[in-house]
Amino acid sequence: MESYRNSDSRPPIMQPSPVLPQWRIPRADWDRPPWNRWTFQNVRQILATTNVARGAGPQQPLQSDLQDLSGVSFTGVGGSPMTVSDMLDQTYTDGFLVYMDGRIIHESYYNGMDRHTQHLAQSMSKSIVATVTGIMIGQGLLDPAELLSAYLPELESTGWAGASLQQALDMTTGVQFIEEYTDIDSDIGRTDVASGWKPIPDNAPKGSYWPSCIWDQILSLTQTDAAHGARFYYRSIETDVIAHVMERVSGLKLAELVSRELWMKMGAEDDAYFTVDSAGYALADGGFNATLRDFARFGVLNLDNGRRGTEQIIPLAWIDDVRSGDHGLFNDASRTTLPLGRYRNQFWIEDASAANVMCRGVFGQLIYIAPDDNMVAVKLSSWPEFLNQTHSLNTQAALREIARVFKA
Repeated sequence: MESYRNSDSRPPIMQPSPVLPQWRIPRADWDRPPWNRWTFQNVRQILATTNVARGAGPQQPLQSDLQDLSGVSFTGVGGSPMTVSDMLDQTYTDGFLVYMDGRIIHESYYNGMDRHTQHLAQSMSKSIVATVTGIMIGQGLLDPAELLSAYLPELESTGWAGASLQQALDMTTGVQFIEEYTDIDSDIGRTDVASGWKPIPDNAPKGSYWPSCIWDQILSLTQTDAAHGARFYYRSIETDVIAHVMERVSGLKLAELVSRELWMKMGAEDDAYFTVDSAGYALADGGFNATLRDFARFGVLNLDNGRRGTEQIIPLAWIDDVRSGDHGLFNDASRTTLPLGRYRNQFWIEDASAANVMCRGVFGQLIYIAPDDNMVAVKLSSWPEFLNQTHSLNTQAALREIARVFKA
């Protein structure tokens, strides 16, 4: 079934009551079109989850000075003229927020989303989890140069033997892990099952291995296809290894760590949540859900060098390392949308010669942090495809033009 843009009529997914059979979410395809246009805002109705509490403290205020961005024009992929309004519709937007010079200049919601709707972050989760890793490094609880097996001795029998925490943060370990999203028999297909996101496929190869939880999958990955530190290759499971290190060292579950060290301290407006696997593990690599404004607060905290008022929540050394650390490794696949980019500490670097960084997730999730323009933008989406180069490039072009037009 094809998806629908915001300018199209919305189909009655999960309606009316009782829901008609043709509009019920198929368990094996809940994250595929058109169902993801509904499920990305309603993950708790599909999967098991655990809460990330905002606490009882005051929320961090966000001042507003709203501007009309709809007519801002730029050149899209292929040289065609586009406006921000065109981009938002063509890229299946659920929520879009732009913060510049200390105020929100644009905030809009689509496809039934509102200010308090929690939306699936997909791999933006990696940057949020890694930020708490950075906080723990600043507290002296973790050392990026230390071997992963020093924290998790079980990894000595896996492909991560001899790999450091920093190499996992930069996705430069040599562990063999195939991240082909549409191949059910790839490693990431097994992650879907291990995480509790999907059932074992009906057409799974006979006799193939299906781990019952993420930890079991980690222990099953015993092969390497490169020397540790020799290449960059995007593999979601690296974030889950890091999260298990964090849990082992702290003695806390990941959701509690993120709540205590980040979500409460940054002044979130709403609770967030993670999906969890059968062992109660919160999926670090893609299972985080939060509101548009709270994703923006996370971006603003990074923009403000990790500080909220007088409190240094994220160590400045971590912020500096993300923006300008050793960004020596990347690959051709990633250069299709970031030709001058790099990857560091689970953040995407837009241009190795500048300070702008991004949190990105499949199906069009983006937090764009641009210190040079004093700007943060958040775009939550539900694309029909996991990856779409045209949508990515048009979104980035729109953000660059907004920065140019509205920069103080």
